[in-house]
Amino acid sequence: MDNKNKDTQEVRGKVLRGTVVKTAAQKTATVAVARYMKHPKYGKFIKKVKRYLVHDPESKARVGDAVSIRETRPVSKRKFFEIVG
Repeated sequence: MDNKNKDTQEVRGKVLRGTVVKTAAQKTATVAVARYMKHPKYGKFIKKVKRYLVHDPESKARVGDAVSIRETRPVSKRKFFEIVG
């Protein structure tokens, strides 16, 4: 049997760090997450950036903020992440 402490929250799904790039919509922020990958043939490291729509219910995020986002159930058609804190 698992003896898990109920006080600690278990984080399920992906947790990513990124920068807020847009906050135009209500309760939504756009977060750019950058990662470095090695080119399979040439070996050069390339910076890849992906933008995610993130649920921000209190609209606290501002452009330029560094935030953590976590995967959650679908909130809308394109929103699958929420701001952690």
